[in-house]
Amino acid sequence: NSETFWTTTGTFPQEFIIGFPKRVTINKVAIQCYLVRTLRIERSISKDPVGFEECIEKDLEHTEGQLQMEEFPLPDFQATYLRFIIKSAFDHFVSVHRVMAEGT
Repeated sequence: NSETFWTTTGTFPQEFIIGFPKRVTINKVAIQCYLVRTLRIERSISKDPVGFEECIEKDLEHTEGQLQMEEFPLPDFQATYLRFIIKSAFDHFVSVHRVMAEGT
């Protein structure tokens, strides 16, 4: 539901972790957010959310008054946890409305 969202507390970096019940293969990750400037996605294949390694880091385009929609193709990419780090923003607060991971 894009009407609900997670918002930052105003300082950066900010992060959140998404866990899967077991190791999965991901082909694509997509995020719907607002006012995010720099986003890094990391993965862990451990049983616990430790030992993260960087997968991708990207500067997002500023879209005033509209949600940002970004897709990250990650062919045959395995993960048990994904950590999303918002390194910087276009404002003091940002919001994340949806995160989608496609794969098996």
